Amino acid sequence: MNIPLIDISPLYQQDHDGKVQVANAIDHTCQHSGFFYITGHPISRERMADMRQLAEEFFALPAAEKLKINIRLSANHRGYGETAAEQLDPSHPGDWKESFDMGLNLPADHPLIGPERPLYGPNQYPDAIEGFQAKMEAHYWDMLALGKNILSALAIALELDETFFDDKFDHPLSVLRFLHYPERPDTTAQAAMGAGAHSDYGCITILWQDEIGGLQVQDVNGHWVDAPPIADTFVINIGNMMARWSNDRYKSTPHRVYSPSGAERYSMPFFVEPDFDTDVSCLPNCCSEGETPKYEPISAGDWMIYCFNSTYAYRAEES
Repeated sequence: MNIPLIDISPLYQQDHDGKVQVANAIDHTCQHSGFFYITGHPISRERMADMRQLAEEFFALPAAEKLKINIRLSANHRGYGETAAEQLDPSHPGDWKESFDMGLNLPADHPLIGPERPLYGPNQYPDAIEGFQAKMEAHYWDMLALGKNILSALAIALELDETFFDDKFDHPLSVLRFLHYPERPDTTAQAAMGAGAHSDYGCITILWQDEIGGLQVQDVNGHWVDAPPIADTFVINIGNMMARWSNDRYKSTPHRVYSPSGAERYSMPFFVEPDFDTDVSCLPNCCSEGETPKYEPISAGDWMIYCFNSTYAYRAEES
């Protein structure tokens, strides 16, 4: 499998031909591997160094401090997830990582919040780190802008208006995560599995990974291919929602994280997800005339709830 590196800088310029060239490159890889690296984006090296430091500070907090914002205390799946709280591959024990999840920070009395939209609500933030909330929320919106630009390329590839996806992100379900894979002395393959084999739930994922590496992508023959870190890039992959939305034009590819022995690993995925009520039914130009789409329509929020409930034991217990 070849995981291409695509320069997306033309998406930030008033050059239609350049945008089409980028769109075609993204369209091609999304139909085959579903994974690619991007360069030419506006997120600076200094910003990512600051965010990594923030992640290290958070995970270095005492367990009691982190558990004050345990994700189990959140009605909308925000906060700290203990090691092994998430099980991405049902055939393996819980993943050897801890997490922090945040998203659109809505006040508890916001009219969108209610039992019919259970993924909306306030974030949980640690009190012990000064400026944590402001830094997280500024980065959240910058990453969302990057995600929408990538989606504009998919719209161009599908011969839609490049702003097609814009109005579907007024109140996004997008999530920014900090992930920490603690050091593990056990070098057996199963013990070293930081994140089990899975495909992502949503639209697209934008991943920053540290210098340790460990991300592996499954090719069409079932072999695992390394996706090593490349400085100043992000790894982009298609999620199950976009595969469904595109009527399987775009491929959601299984991947996993192998945690090397004797090393800690940090990563920051940003999950680009639309508004809860967004209609996820076959996109224009993704179904031939006279054919029936492969999937029934579903709202983006209902799809995400289904996926969360099948991955986190605590949600299954509550339901």
